[in-house]
Amino acid sequence: MARNIADRQDRLAADISRQFTAPSTARFLRAMPAFQVVSDVPAHLKELLDRLEASEEETQDR
Repeated sequence: MARNIADRQDRLAADISRQFTAPSTARFLRAMPAFQVVSDVPAHLKELLDRLEASEEETQDR
């Protein structure tokens, strides 16, 4: 049973590796738009993030 699982994991790893190096994957990735990180966060989202952070800190202090 354990050998079966190991064999399946090895096959899966080989399949994933093969897909990453496939020319079709490279073409697909080249066609994707470039992503840009936005450095400024809208005020309402900043407020929500601050509240979340405060809540997490409060939980850790307990």
